Amino acid sequence: MGLLQFITRRLMLSLLVLFGVATIVFMLTRIIPSNPASLYLGPRARPAEIAEINAKFGFDKPLIEQYGQFLKGLARGDLGNSLATKRPVTKELGSRLAATLELMSVAMLLAVIVGIPLGVLSTRMRGRLGEAIVRVATVVGVSLPPFWLGLLLQLVFVHALGWLPAAGRVDGSLRFTAPITSITGLNFFDTLVTGNFVAFYDAFRHIVLPALTLAAYPIGLITRMTRAAMIEVVSQDYIRTARAYGVAERRVLNHFALRNAVGPTLTVIGLTLAFMLTGTFYVEVIFAWPGLGSFTVRSFLNVDYPSILGMTLFGAAGYVLANLVVDACQALIDPRMRLA
Repeated sequence: MGLLQFITRRLMLSLLVLFGVATIVFMLTRIIPSNPASLYLGPRARPAEIAEINAKFGFDKPLIEQYGQFLKGLARGDLGNSLATKRPVTKELGSRLAATLELMSVAMLLAVIVGIPLGVLSTRMRGRLGEAIVRVATVVGVSLPPFWLGLLLQLVFVHALGWLPAAGRVDGSLRFTAPITSITGLNFFDTLVTGNFVAFYDAFRHIVLPALTLAAYPIGLITRMTRAAMIEVVSQDYIRTARAYGVAERRVLNHFALRNAVGPTLTVIGLTLAFMLTGTFYVEVIFAWPGLGSFTVRSFLNVDYPSILGMTLFGAAGYVLANLVVDACQALIDPRMRLA
């Protein structure tokens, strides 16, 4: 099976998964006992106004008809209006997407940069004190709940040491001293492109603690998966042959063993993205990060089910896309994956 055919098959399966998720989430949100028109208008709405909203948005129509309208809107990229803000859900998600993507990207980059070398180091120091230290550190990283770790980091680095800010993406005073020209909504990219290094440094200081909090679990998971995969690979005959020919241990591990052990690690990285998306719910609330996580928490509290539905679909699409990319990377690295 060629790479293009493999990706096409995975893409078709991904679309089927998204359709199933959209159907299940729609049905679940509709069977929840609530009155969406009352939520939309507020507690002082009159019966005539509620009837008008029900007719306007089709809340009074049979469930199967509402489902048909939902699928038509979904095909056009229309997820309806938020019951809390009265704005289209797509605009609400779009205005917060950049903040969450930036946070997740930095946290994932940190997890990969730290996790894979730690896994290789742990394999190289197998049976020694260094391996035990790495093992304890990864277990602690995996075990700590994000909300507790976030509060702990704030206590140490904000209140005790005073090194880093407690919340937000940038300092409010930047609007007057070094305003950011928004191009993509990604502060790092925008400040670098425009040469606004004052704002870049401020954005960096603000993202350190939330990114560390979000990356703690993936670092532990990637480290342990890399170590386990490499221990299996280094026991193979070709690794022993390379050592017998006098190839340096560093080259054996980094060039031969890591390349063949990276497949399971890529799978874990793809699965970790789902954790990161849900992990942002806690992290963004703790650090007042204006992203999708904090918006979703408010939507749950307000029973704003169009927003909940939109966020669920967005999360599922991101998860499916990430795994599609991981599958393509694995198929590119190891052609045997295309036969699976």
